[in-house]
This record gives sequence, structure tokens and C-alpha cells, in this order.
Amino acid sequence: MAIKRTNTRDEQRTTKKVAAKKTPKLSRDEKYRLYLASVQNPQADIDFINKEYKALYGRAPLTLREDFCGTGMLACEWVEQGDKHKAYGIDLDMEPISYGFVNHFSELDEDEQKRMKYINANVLQTFDFKTDVVVAFNFSYYLFKKRKDLLAYFSSVRKHMKKDSIFMIDMFGGTESRQELEESVKHKNHTYYWDCSSYNPLTAECMYYIHFKTADGVKHEKVFQYDWRMWDARELMDILEDAGFSKTHIYWEGVDKDGTGNGVFKKSLKAENCESWVTYICAQP
Repeated sequence: MAIKRTNTRDEQRTTKKVAAKKTPKLSRDEKYRLYLASVQNPQADIDFINKEYKALYGRAPLTLREDFCGTGMLACEWVEQGDKHKAYGIDLDMEPISYGFVNHFSELDEDEQKRMKYINANVLQTFDFKTDVVVAFNFSYYLFKKRKDLLAYFSSVRKHMKKDSIFMIDMFGGTESRQELEESVKHKNHTYYWDCSSYNPLTAECMYYIHFKTADGVKHEKVFQYDWRMWDARELMDILEDAGFSKTHIYWEGVDKDGTGNGVFKKSLKAENCESWVTYICAQP
């Protein structure tokens, strides 16, 4: 027998009180500001790109295509290097692009703005330009869960590359990367949380979230969500080869005396299976 329940005035007041404590949603600007402050270091990426490109081709790269560019912070900083540098930032989502346009693009001078272009499009589309460098950073290509789909993306990139060019991706792994685990990093005015919510060992599919705790002590849950497949290095190098790339180079980060990463990446095919790591792969056409 179903029992119909009616709220008393006390229950109604309790309901209102609980609702009043609901965590306020971060604004667009605030969530991207926190994200960029937590996880991006475009200058370090640019320095690494320039170093490795020059080692391969003996000159500095001038043109960059940033796939899954988000706010386009890297592409904007790229054109600031000199009056011959040009960049394209490609992303399907207008929200981060709009943030980047207001907060990054607007900071460029008039000449730099002419050499930086946001493109609201799918990275699988055909474009009428080729660049010295194509990058897909922040593990963005992990959204391709099937080999055939990732191969299609890598093949598309290969068709848009010059003779003397490179395609760079980053990747992460380690024993902790496949565990349900929440890690935190405390910054000056906020705390950043990287949360592995689930991992399926049979499909390598995983769900990650980014949370933030702001200066007022409020923790904002699931500000960013990543429904990914965890790819390993050997798989990626094989798929790049199948996509038509002639050479691939993988880099491993050195460590300080205390065992922490020192930010210096060198070519390697052997590494320690540590708890957590981030590395780069560079492919040549």
C-alpha cells in the first residue's frame, strides 16, 4: 500500500536550508582561469618544441597548429616569439575559444593578432594550410577510444604536414593512473584535484574529473570531465607508423636527486614504471 507523505513546515524549512547550501557554479572565466593556472605551462612546451625541431631540421619552426586548442593559450604565446611566427588554434567547443579570445588573443598586439587564428571546427576536417608543427597536448586525443578512430585522426594530421615538420603529442601513465584515486596540488589561491573516478582494465576506458577548491574554502566538484581511453606508448607509436609517419621519437623526463621530475626530457626507449609520469612523442612525416 502506497503511503502519501506530506511535508510539515519544519520539513519545508529543512529542505530550503539544504538547498541554500548548494555549491555555487563557477563562472566560465573562473573555471578556465583555475584550469590554466593548474595544468598549463605553454612556455615550457614552446621551448621543448623549438629545441627538438631545431635538432631535427637545423632551424627554428615558424608555424604552429594547435589541435583541441581549448583557450588557445599556447597558440597565442607562439606568435609572440617573433614577427614571422604564425599559429592556428582548432577546437570544436566555442566556450573555451571565447574565453581565449577575451583573455589571450586580446592581449596580443595588432600585428600578432593578424598571425593568430582561432578555428571553430573538428580536427578531422580538411584545412587549406600546412604548418611546421602540429600539436595535440593535454592528452586531448584520448577521447578517441577506438584504434580506427585514432588512426583516422593521425592520418588526417599527416596529410596536413609539410616535408620538414613534426607532430607532437603528450601522454601520461604510471601505476597510479589506472587506480581510482584523487590527487591534489595546493596553489597559492586554490587547490587543484585530479580524480581518477573509474578505470576498466578490459577496455582501458577511464573517467577523470578535475575539481577545484577556491580561496573561500568551497570545493567545486567535477568542473571538468574526461571520458577517455588510456593509450600506451607502444600502441601510439604503432598507430603513428600506420598513419604514414616515417619516424617517431619518445622522450622521458629526468629526475632530481630526490626522485622528482626535473623537466628535462630526452629520447629514450627504456624507462622506470613509476607511479605517475608525463611524456612526449614526436612524429616526422
